[in-house]
Amino acid sequence: MEITVTGRHVAVSERFRRHIEEKLGKVAQLDPRVSRCDVVITHEANPRQAKEAERIEITCHSKRSVIRAEASADEEYAALDVAMTRLGERLRRLHDKRRIHRGRRQPVSVHDATAAISPPPDETPDEAAPLPAHIAKVGGDEDCPIQLREKVHTSTPMGVDQALYEMELVGHDFYLYQDIETGRPSVVYRRRGWSYGVIQLDVSEAPVALADAPA
Repeated sequence: MEITVTGRHVAVSERFRRHIEEKLGKVAQLDPRVSRCDVVITHEANPRQAKEAERIEITCHSKRSVIRAEASADEEYAALDVAMTRLGERLRRLHDKRRIHRGRRQPVSVHDATAAISPPPDETPDEAAPLPAHIAKVGGDEDCPIQLREKVHTSTPMGVDQALYEMELVGHDFYLYQDIETGRPSVVYRRRGWSYGVIQLDVSEAPVALADAPA
Protein backbone atom coordinates (compact mmCIF):
# COMPACT_ATOMS: atom_id res chain seq x y z
CA MET A 1 0.00 0.00 0.00
CA GLU A 2 1.38 3.39 -1.03
CA ILE A 3 1.46 6.11 1.64
CA THR A 4 2.13 9.77 0.87
CA VAL A 5 2.54 12.39 3.61
CA THR A 6 2.35 16.09 2.77
CA GLY A 7 2.90 19.02 5.11
CA ARG A 8 1.27 22.41 4.59
CA HIS A 9 2.87 25.27 6.49
CA VAL A 10 4.73 22.67 8.54
CA ALA A 11 7.78 20.42 8.16
CA VAL A 12 6.90 16.80 8.90
CA SER A 13 9.57 15.08 10.96
CA GLU A 14 10.85 11.65 9.96
CA ARG A 15 9.74 10.31 13.34
CA PHE A 16 6.15 11.42 12.77
CA ARG A 17 6.20 10.00 9.24
CA ARG A 18 7.18 6.59 10.62
CA HIS A 19 4.42 6.89 13.23
CA ILE A 20 1.86 7.62 10.50
CA GLU A 21 3.02 4.65 8.43
CA GLU A 22 2.78 2.40 11.49
CA LYS A 23 -0.77 3.58 12.19
CA LEU A 24 -1.88 3.21 8.57
CA GLY A 25 -0.44 -0.29 8.48
CA LYS A 26 -3.68 -1.39 10.17
CA VAL A 27 -5.74 -0.15 7.22
CA ALA A 28 -4.86 -3.24 5.18
CA GLN A 29 -6.36 -5.43 7.91
CA LEU A 30 -9.70 -3.61 7.65
CA ASP A 31 -9.72 -3.28 3.87
CA PRO A 32 -7.10 -5.11 1.77
CA ARG A 33 -8.42 -3.29 -1.31
CA VAL A 34 -6.96 0.05 -0.21
CA SER A 35 -4.10 0.76 -2.58
CA ARG A 36 -3.09 4.27 -1.54
CA CYS A 37 -3.39 6.54 1.50
CA ASP A 38 -2.79 10.29 1.24
CA VAL A 39 -2.11 12.17 4.47
CA VAL A 40 -2.12 15.97 4.60
CA ILE A 41 -0.88 17.75 7.73
CA THR A 42 -1.78 21.42 8.10
CA HIS A 43 -0.51 23.80 10.78
CA GLU A 44 -2.70 26.73 11.73
CA ALA A 45 -0.49 29.64 12.80
CA ASN A 46 -3.35 31.72 14.22
CA PRO A 47 -2.88 31.71 18.03
CA ARG A 48 -6.65 32.05 18.51
CA GLN A 49 -7.01 28.53 17.08
CA ALA A 50 -4.27 26.97 19.20
CA LYS A 51 -6.59 24.18 20.39
CA GLU A 52 -7.02 23.06 16.77
CA ALA A 53 -3.66 24.14 15.40
CA GLU A 54 -2.75 20.73 13.97
CA ARG A 55 -5.05 19.28 11.31
CA ILE A 56 -4.75 15.77 9.84
CA GLU A 57 -6.60 14.71 6.69
CA ILE A 58 -6.46 11.06 5.61
CA THR A 59 -7.82 9.89 2.26
CA CYS A 60 -7.80 6.17 1.42
CA HIS A 61 -8.31 5.04 -2.16
CA SER A 62 -9.96 1.65 -2.38
CA LYS A 63 -11.46 -0.14 -5.35
CA ARG A 64 -14.38 2.05 -6.49
CA SER A 65 -14.47 3.83 -3.11
CA VAL A 66 -12.79 6.76 -1.39
CA ILE A 67 -12.76 6.79 2.41
CA ARG A 68 -11.81 10.01 4.15
CA ALA A 69 -11.37 11.20 7.72
CA GLU A 70 -9.96 14.33 9.29
CA ALA A 71 -9.44 15.79 12.75
CA SER A 72 -7.88 18.78 14.49
CA ALA A 73 -6.17 19.06 17.86
CA ASP A 74 -3.55 21.09 19.69
CA GLU A 75 -0.93 18.42 18.99
CA GLU A 76 -0.24 16.40 15.83
CA TYR A 77 -0.19 12.99 17.53
CA ALA A 78 -3.57 13.63 19.16
CA ALA A 79 -5.06 14.78 15.86
CA LEU A 80 -3.78 11.62 14.16
CA ASP A 81 -5.35 9.39 16.81
CA VAL A 82 -8.78 11.00 16.37
CA ALA A 83 -8.53 10.86 12.57
CA MET A 84 -7.54 7.18 12.69
CA THR A 85 -10.52 6.40 14.95
CA ARG A 86 -12.90 7.99 12.47
CA LEU A 87 -11.18 6.28 9.54
CA GLY A 88 -11.45 2.90 11.25
CA GLU A 89 -15.20 3.33 11.77
CA ARG A 90 -15.74 4.17 8.11
CA LEU A 91 -13.61 1.28 6.90
CA ARG A 92 -15.64 -1.07 9.08
CA ARG A 93 -18.83 0.26 7.53
CA LEU A 94 -17.45 -0.49 4.09
CA HIS A 95 -16.44 -3.99 5.18
CA ASP A 96 -19.85 -4.67 6.75
CA LYS A 97 -21.68 -3.56 3.62
CA ARG A 98 -19.67 -5.95 1.46
CA ARG A 99 -20.24 -8.79 3.89
CA ILE A 100 -23.96 -8.12 4.15
CA HIS A 101 -24.58 -7.90 0.42
CA ARG A 102 -22.48 -10.96 -0.41
CA GLY A 103 -24.07 -13.21 2.16
CA ARG A 104 -27.01 -15.51 1.56
CA ARG A 105 -29.32 -13.53 3.79
CA GLN A 106 -31.39 -10.64 2.61
CA PRO A 107 -29.36 -7.41 2.35
CA VAL A 108 -30.09 -4.74 4.92
CA SER A 109 -30.05 -0.98 4.63
CA VAL A 110 -27.14 1.30 5.43
CA HIS A 111 -29.17 2.46 8.43
CA ASP A 112 -29.42 -1.04 9.91
CA ALA A 113 -25.84 -1.89 9.06
CA THR A 114 -24.45 1.16 10.85
CA ALA A 115 -27.00 1.60 13.64
CA ALA A 116 -24.77 -0.11 16.20
CA ILE A 117 -21.81 2.13 15.41
CA SER A 118 -21.54 5.17 17.65
CA PRO A 119 -18.99 7.97 17.10
CA PRO A 120 -16.30 8.67 19.68
CA PRO A 121 -17.49 10.89 22.57
CA ASP A 122 -15.30 13.78 21.50
CA GLU A 123 -16.13 13.54 17.80
CA THR A 124 -17.53 16.67 16.21
CA PRO A 125 -18.58 17.20 12.58
CA ASP A 126 -15.63 17.79 10.30
CA GLU A 127 -17.29 20.91 8.94
CA ALA A 128 -17.18 22.53 12.40
CA ALA A 129 -13.38 22.62 12.32
CA PRO A 130 -11.76 25.90 11.23
CA LEU A 131 -10.66 26.24 7.64
CA PRO A 132 -6.90 25.85 7.20
CA ALA A 133 -4.82 28.94 6.58
CA HIS A 134 -3.76 27.92 3.06
CA ILE A 135 -7.26 28.51 1.68
CA ALA A 136 -7.32 31.43 -0.72
CA LYS A 137 -9.29 34.56 0.07
CA VAL A 138 -12.21 35.39 -2.22
CA GLY A 139 -11.03 37.69 -5.00
CA GLY A 140 -7.45 37.50 -3.76
CA ASP A 141 -8.09 40.17 -1.12
CA GLU A 142 -6.13 39.22 2.01
CA ASP A 143 -8.31 41.55 4.12
CA CYS A 144 -11.53 39.85 3.05
CA PRO A 145 -12.94 37.71 5.90
CA ILE A 146 -14.57 35.29 3.45
CA GLN A 147 -12.56 32.18 2.64
CA LEU A 148 -13.20 29.88 -0.31
CA ARG A 149 -12.14 26.25 -0.28
CA GLU A 150 -12.12 24.47 -3.62
CA LYS A 151 -11.90 20.74 -4.27
CA VAL A 152 -12.36 18.63 -7.38
CA HIS A 153 -13.50 15.02 -6.93
CA THR A 154 -13.57 12.26 -9.54
CA SER A 155 -16.88 10.43 -9.61
CA THR A 156 -19.17 8.35 -11.79
CA PRO A 157 -22.96 8.57 -12.19
CA MET A 158 -24.79 6.74 -9.41
CA GLY A 159 -28.16 6.25 -7.78
CA VAL A 160 -29.44 7.80 -4.56
CA ASP A 161 -28.66 4.68 -2.48
CA GLN A 162 -25.01 4.66 -3.57
CA ALA A 163 -24.73 8.41 -2.96
CA LEU A 164 -26.02 7.97 0.61
CA TYR A 165 -23.51 5.20 1.17
CA GLU A 166 -20.62 7.30 -0.17
CA MET A 167 -21.73 10.16 2.09
CA GLU A 168 -21.48 7.86 5.11
CA LEU A 169 -17.95 6.82 4.10
CA VAL A 170 -16.57 10.34 3.89
CA GLY A 171 -18.38 11.36 7.08
CA HIS A 172 -20.04 14.47 5.70
CA ASP A 173 -23.63 15.71 6.00
CA PHE A 174 -23.99 16.04 2.23
CA TYR A 175 -22.70 14.40 -0.96
CA LEU A 176 -22.58 15.81 -4.49
CA TYR A 177 -23.11 13.39 -7.39
CA GLN A 178 -24.64 12.95 -10.85
CA ASP A 179 -27.87 10.98 -10.87
CA ILE A 180 -27.52 7.92 -13.12
CA GLU A 181 -31.20 7.98 -14.14
CA THR A 182 -31.80 11.68 -14.81
CA GLY A 183 -28.24 12.86 -15.47
CA ARG A 184 -28.88 15.86 -13.23
CA PRO A 185 -26.35 17.27 -10.75
CA SER A 186 -27.71 16.21 -7.36
CA VAL A 187 -26.97 16.47 -3.65
CA VAL A 188 -28.06 14.12 -0.90
CA TYR A 189 -27.97 15.50 2.62
CA ARG A 190 -28.60 14.40 6.17
CA ARG A 191 -31.58 15.74 8.06
CA ARG A 192 -32.49 14.64 11.58
CA GLY A 193 -31.65 11.15 12.76
CA TRP A 194 -31.74 8.77 9.79
CA SER A 195 -33.82 11.09 7.65
CA TYR A 196 -32.26 12.19 4.37
CA GLY A 197 -33.08 14.57 1.55
CA VAL A 198 -32.05 14.98 -2.08
CA ILE A 199 -31.79 18.10 -4.25
CA GLN A 200 -31.53 17.92 -8.04
CA LEU A 201 -30.73 20.74 -10.46
CA ASP A 202 -32.81 21.23 -13.59
CA VAL A 203 -30.16 23.14 -15.56
CA SER A 204 -31.51 25.73 -17.98
CA GLU A 205 -29.89 26.13 -21.38
CA ALA A 206 -29.39 29.91 -21.14
CA PRO A 207 -26.97 31.03 -18.39
CA VAL A 208 -28.10 33.82 -16.12
CA ALA A 209 -25.95 36.95 -16.40
CA LEU A 210 -24.56 38.32 -13.15
CA ALA A 211 -26.27 41.66 -13.75
CA ASP A 212 -29.63 39.94 -14.22
CA ALA A 213 -29.33 37.80 -11.10
CA PRO A 214 -31.80 38.61 -8.30
CA ALA A 215 -30.45 40.71 -5.45
